Amino acid sequence: MSSVQVQQTINCPAVCAGVGVHTGARARMVLKPAPAGTGICFRRTDISDRDNIVHARGDHVSEVQLGTTLRNEAGVTVATVEHMLAACAGVGVDNLMIEIDGPEVPIMDGSSAVYCELMLSAGLRRQGALRRRIRILEDIEIRDGVKHARLSPSADDYLSIHAKIEFESKAIGTQQMSVRLLPGMFARDIAFARTFGFAHEVEQLKAMGLARGGSLENAVVLDGDSIVNPEGLRINDEFVRHKILDAVGDLMLAGAPIAGVYEARQPGHALNNKLVRALLDNPSAWCWETDEMLEDRYSVAAGR
Repeated sequence: MSSVQVQQTINCPAVCAGVGVHTGARARMVLKPAPAGTGICFRRTDISDRDNIVHARGDHVSEVQLGTTLRNEAGVTVATVEHMLAACAGVGVDNLMIEIDGPEVPIMDGSSAVYCELMLSAGLRRQGALRRRIRILEDIEIRDGVKHARLSPSADDYLSIHAKIEFESKAIGTQQMSVRLLPGMFARDIAFARTFGFAHEVEQLKAMGLARGGSLENAVVLDGDSIVNPEGLRINDEFVRHKILDAVGDLMLAGAPIAGVYEARQPGHALNNKLVRALLDNPSAWCWETDEMLEDRYSVAAGR
């Protein structure tokens, strides 16, 4: 085989700080290299009397309302993890310890761009262990009215994504996009897409304890058919690109990169998490795979 995929972490620590979009609480994050096989973990440094490490896994998802929240067995939570996880998946970081001194990952500008830049600036380090992929063997599908999401098999070693969204607002309308999660593609074409919401929902969300840190600096806000942000959009289809960004982060909670096809209409965190849980609950629908395993199969088939 021409290239073997191995696990990666970052070369050195990277630091950022900002407010949480829902709690409004300020938090400082330190991204640190982690040994092979660690996966992506959060450590709540403001909590010392309980197990303060929260692993990024689908079965640790506790809330999916306008974001993905993780909770460990001790009840320690980390909210709005999806943009950070999307950056890890997008740049190819398998192992990372994320120290955070607050309850929610900073929203930054509402995209994954800052997190991608942080890790790429720190540099990526190849590790002495093969990267495991989740190879999709059978279709897994979740439906909720007009919403649906499906994982299906592919001969490709990378994840292909096909997403379609439809909104009454003329500023969004119908948008669809297909991408292949090749190295470099996410940071270039997807990471900059910001989260979005509607002005008429803001007061209701704040009454529910959400969106307390939201602003025009970290979200695209729509008022009917108009975009409130004075700078406008970064690209015409920024909305569907952000839905793809969220899906990349949510699918990272399966525990490894996915080799298969993800297709969705009106995707969201709840739908994506149901899909990940359905996948993990159906072990016959997928298998672990490394390039070494494929090399062995090739050698046997070639009579070596």
